[in-house]
Amino acid sequence: MVASSPPATTACVFGATGGIGSAFVERLAASPDITTLYAGARKAPPAAGKITPFAFDFSDEASIAATAQTIGGPDLTIVATGMLHNDQIQPEKSLRALSADAFERAFAINTIGPALIGKHLLPRLPKDRRSIVAFLSARVGSISDNRLGGWHAYRASKAALNMLVRNFAIEMARTHPQAIIVALHPGTVDTALSQPFQRGVAENKLFTPDHAAGQMLDVLAELTPEDSGQLIAWDGERISF
Repeated sequence: MVASSPPATTACVFGATGGIGSAFVERLAASPDITTLYAGARKAPPAAGKITPFAFDFSDEASIAATAQTIGGPDLTIVATGMLHNDQIQPEKSLRALSADAFERAFAINTIGPALIGKHLLPRLPKDRRSIVAFLSARVGSISDNRLGGWHAYRASKAALNMLVRNFAIEMARTHPQAIIVALHPGTVDTALSQPFQRGVAENKLFTPDHAAGQMLDVLAELTPEDSGQLIAWDGERISF
């Protein structure tokens, strides 16, 4: 069964080949509400049905600008990019593990890249109707919710993304009063990003990508412009910054 999607005709997913991003693509491609779906990654995914692929690279702002010019202002945009770890970088358990390289990489992927998408895409949103831009963030990016510490680069980069979402929402409200810009916390999703850190997660709190995408699309479908600028969890909870 396909979860409901926000009323829309044109949608776009950045990070379309990742665990959650590909689930969003599958859900939106199956939705009768979506007539055109742009799906982008560093290597463009294959075209299929209503899916129009594109390639972009966070290290190349021109590729993001060109994408925004091509797709215009979709009714629904989901930025499903993110980086927690790789072969060289792991979440820090203490301040002794702080690394400039880790911070630079985390901010490049989790903050600066999404910021550039906002720079080039948000001004193109329609002014005469509702539109949504959702950035995948994380509860650990909430300063007030931080009880454990650690994961310094990831937490800081997601906290910065949350601030950007608030900034974007304030600015866009002046010119695009029906636009909704939010950060989404997907919960713990069974993807390569979370796999090394799933120990101790309750079985009913570890979601498949398809389930997480469906939950978040249901949440997005209910949003109004009054929700713009918030960090919202997969179950609709508003998380304090």
